[in-house]
Amino acid sequence: MPIKIPNSLPAAQVLESENIFFMDAERAYSQDIRPLRLLILNLMPNKSVTETQLLRLLGNTPLQVEVDFIYTESYVPQHTSQDYLAEFYGTFAEVRHKKYDGFIITGAPVEQMAFEEVAYWEEVAEIMEWSKKHCYSSFHICWGAQAGLYYHYGIDKQATGQKVFGVYKHHLCVEHERLFRGFDDEFYVPHSRHTEIKKADIERMPELTILAESESRAGVYAIANIEKRQFFITGHAEYDPLSLKQEYDRDVAAGLPIEIPQNYYPADDPTQTPVVRWRSVANLLFANWLNYYVYQETPYELDGLYRAADD
Repeated sequence: MPIKIPNSLPAAQVLESENIFFMDAERAYSQDIRPLRLLILNLMPNKSVTETQLLRLLGNTPLQVEVDFIYTESYVPQHTSQDYLAEFYGTFAEVRHKKYDGFIITGAPVEQMAFEEVAYWEEVAEIMEWSKKHCYSSFHICWGAQAGLYYHYGIDKQATGQKVFGVYKHHLCVEHERLFRGFDDEFYVPHSRHTEIKKADIERMPELTILAESESRAGVYAIANIEKRQFFITGHAEYDPLSLKQEYDRDVAAGLPIEIPQNYYPADDPTQTPVVRWRSVANLLFANWLNYYVYQETPYELDGLYRAADD
């Protein structure tokens, strides 16, 4: 899927080196089609890394996609310069009048805090409420999934004690689910978190369905609401091959208690090159969401569908 991004975005050089097709605005406007419009609320500290991870996957199917990035105004990111944000990001205030085919909310390194204690919680809650009437399909990742389940359905996260850290085997819980079309019976996904959503808490909600889970410590992996308009994904299929290694090396260097990520290094030896088991999973997951729940579901005229929701 050719994604329209600024040529000066750092991710552009990485994507070009990987032969991922993207286009600039001039070329995009010359195509006589309506692109899919996606909004990404990027809450990760190193925003350029997360941008590249997501754009790599969103650029892997055959339609044109237009992406807007936003950050929270209520908290100034510590690892991304204001110049960078001013050039490549907007704020919620700047996009709240728009309509989008899809909305992605990323994870955030605040999972051990109560939601209400997070500096930007009220703004994130406002954006999630707004997304129900301004974004046709929503895709919540890791802390974003926990935040969405808490805000929309009142399900709180629980501490795991020991960090869920590694690459875990999962299986599907429902048959013929389009989000997982083409998946093997068993598949692997990275996780990195200190909290979880309990299966029993989800099962008490008739509005929610568990789509995939792990028998290991990773637990529930994918949840959808009954309309299949909201998806909650607890792992990080978008992670790069060395993402877990970088987290592990960082914590070791800082003297923090951290275990070797499970099922990641050959023979659990951190001196060896990690084994990537999730690349095809990531590509299928995002391609299926875009195809079956965004492209094939949203109407051509978004304004018509959401006119009643205008402020």
